[in-house]
Amino acid sequence: MTRGSAPERPGAQEWVPPEGDVDALRQAAPGCRGCELWADATQVVFSSGPPGARMLMVGEQPGDREDRTGEPFVGPAGRVLDEAVEAAGIDPANVYTTNAVKHFRFVERGKRRLHKKPAVPHIAACRPWLLAELAAVHPDVVVCLGATAARAVIGHDVRIGDVRGQVLEGDDAGDAAGRVLVTTHPSAVVRLRGKPEWDEAFGSFVEDLRAAL
Repeated sequence: MTRGSAPERPGAQEWVPPEGDVDALRQAAPGCRGCELWADATQVVFSSGPPGARMLMVGEQPGDREDRTGEPFVGPAGRVLDEAVEAAGIDPANVYTTNAVKHFRFVERGKRRLHKKPAVPHIAACRPWLLAELAAVHPDVVVCLGATAARAVIGHDVRIGDVRGQVLEGDDAGDAAGRVLVTTHPSAVVRLRGKPEWDEAFGSFVEDLRAAL
């Protein structure tokens, strides 16, 4: 891509193995050039969890720590998610976690790499991976962690406040086959740790996850 030219975003469909299982998808993902984010990221961050999981959780994109380790949800938001999953009584062995966008989008500030929200074209370019994961895992319920995840799963913009904690089915679930529950992203809860609002925010997050059961 030359300076000033539009980013190349052909979409991931060229690199997604047709009817591939989770292992095949994970092996193919590092070669994806569906959008320009691969060029600056350390590596692709695909997913974790068993291919037959009953619950599939979708986040936004990898963070700095995930980008360096290659595993999703290993940073502060991941720790809050782990705490909430335990508090909700969900067996982690039955949870598959992934992100709507598989590469870290960031801006550099000195030696720091700061999260930058993925744009709609990034979500669209990466969506073939997510749809392939949904087909391969075939979970009982999909939990969308935040608005970006909800858009990627359902296929259109969703107001979190309108649907949070509700189990969506049929037409309400959009392109996702099965049941979908939308809640906040754990990073929004992380920011409240140590503040008076923490208990309420964490408790509401846990209740949303319980509703998914």
